[in-house]
Amino acid sequence: MSPSPDAENHPSDTSEVSYKRVMLKISGEALMGDQGYGLHPPTVQRIAQEVKSVQELGVEICMVIGGGNIFRGLQGSAQGMERTTADYMGMLATVMNALAMQSALEHEGVFTRVISAIRMDEVAEPYIRRRAVRHLEKKRVCIFAAGTGNPYFTTDTAATLRASEMKCEAIFKGTKVDGVYDKDPAIHDDAVRYDEVSYDDVLVKRLGVMDASAIALARDNSLPIIVFSLDEPGGFKGILAGKGTYTKVHG
Repeated sequence: MSPSPDAENHPSDTSEVSYKRVMLKISGEALMGDQGYGLHPPTVQRIAQEVKSVQELGVEICMVIGGGNIFRGLQGSAQGMERTTADYMGMLATVMNALAMQSALEHEGVFTRVISAIRMDEVAEPYIRRRAVRHLEKKRVCIFAAGTGNPYFTTDTAATLRASEMKCEAIFKGTKVDGVYDKDPAIHDDAVRYDEVSYDDVLVKRLGVMDASAIALARDNSLPIIVFSLDEPGGFKGILAGKGTYTKVHG
């Protein structure tokens, strides 16, 4: 059931959490569940419930969702498609995911705005920074779609850019593992998890947290990145309250 248009959420005091405004970056693959493609509605709804639980703490939330569950521009380019066209197709996939997440959040009673870097006024608002900030101040979840609106830039970079523009205090990167490891823990039993790691070490050691442009932008704006497992129930809320397992990337 969608929330009443003339009502607003009334979140609790934010004194119990570490950050007051955050960016949640998740991959499109996170919405697939156990499927190999597309959207898995129960998984989308579960993530929406996680977001709601954090918003109820009074935290202002932005989101960026990748499009890899539907289309990846880089893969399309590798198969012979012109790169710019492939990247625009990937941006459209992120809009589809954003609309799915908006529907799931509204089902939970959370006021939400999808804001697209590519104009499509019938389904999303255009990106206007001051308007987006106002939505956050009104405790609406803002889902930024279509990347930066430019080819050759990933949704990691888009998330870092929007987080910087919105003056978020941290980026929360939801993944399938509970932090950053020195090597792939799915392949190597002796992989070691970092509690903390610097931006420069992420770049030099190629730890794969985000692409290099996103890490450099986060470093230049002193924006910490919290890497955690999106598969752990309550993980997002727990970390904001200072609990749980995660890796913090910072200066």
